[in-house]
Amino acid sequence: SMSKESVLIIGGTRFSGAYLWKELVDRGHQVTLYNRGKTSPKPLPGESESDYKRRLETTKYLMGDRKDPEQIKNLVDPSLYTYVYDMNGREASDTAPLADLFTTSRSELKSFIYMSSAGVYKKSSEMPHMEHDAVDPKSRHKGKLETEAYLRSLGGNFNWCSIRPTYICGPQNYNVVEQYFLERADAKRGFIVPGHGEHLTGFGHVKDLAVAMANVIGREKKTNGQVYNIQNTNAITFDGACRVAAEVVGTNPDDVEIVHYNPKEFKFPEGKKAFPMRPQHFFTNVDKARRDLEWEPMFNSCREIFQDSYTNDFLLKKAAGKLDNDFTCDEIVFSQRKPVTI
Repeated sequence: SMSKESVLIIGGTRFSGAYLWKELVDRGHQVTLYNRGKTSPKPLPGESESDYKRRLETTKYLMGDRKDPEQIKNLVDPSLYTYVYDMNGREASDTAPLADLFTTSRSELKSFIYMSSAGVYKKSSEMPHMEHDAVDPKSRHKGKLETEAYLRSLGGNFNWCSIRPTYICGPQNYNVVEQYFLERADAKRGFIVPGHGEHLTGFGHVKDLAVAMANVIGREKKTNGQVYNIQNTNAITFDGACRVAAEVVGTNPDDVEIVHYNPKEFKFPEGKKAFPMRPQHFFTNVDKARRDLEWEPMFNSCREIFQDSYTNDFLLKKAAGKLDNDFTCDEIVFSQRKPVTI
């Protein structure tokens, strides 16, 4: 069995960090969370009250702002942690002060694991995205790229790796991804889909992401300096995701009305997202993670991922009256639909 490690998580309460925290505690590691204490932790689906209580009680907490280098220096002792997971660094300036601490002679670091994004890849006509593919220095995730470059620049004695997930789903997701599809299916509404509806996209389950990240422990000789794509092993079309959502809520997927629209032809209200994805292919190959991390996704289809979110999150939100139910953009497209002449 693996040795018990002392793990520092930067973040750890909002979504993917919370699942990682639970996964590490379940494996018997000593976890310390460093965050501002703004997001209160909550039990994860399937976690008993006593397990949750034990997780809270066995965890150590450091209260500080990760963007303040002085606080990091004062609060984080690099001799106390063997693994560091940076879950919420966006810019290189966020991560550099933390990583620098672990380059000193006092550091006991075995590996520094950085949460990046598959959004760093350059749009490509040859798919899936592979780890060695071209990246886009102008992407909205360019800060993640610069962070990876910074970690690489720290040299051979600094062990690190980077995780590049696609669209992460699962209960308690604060990004409206699967919820977008489930809300419309549940309300028995049609869908508006940008483009032709055949764009392929990659979903991953947050639990599978947590397992992959935790699996770096004990495998850091292999993972050092590497980046890893994470999602399930398939991709699904936009239209397919609409039909899967219908299946999950128990309606006939063949009856789903889907209207395709050209985003350039519509003006949507400021700050409103008409659809969660951009109309392009966006999915990755995960063979490298499967090999190096000895990892297999458990939620290995859009159906399984949406089903879990529906059962363990959507229905609870619905009962609590916490769904967005904002179909403003949908209505704009539906109202301007041109009748099809045959």
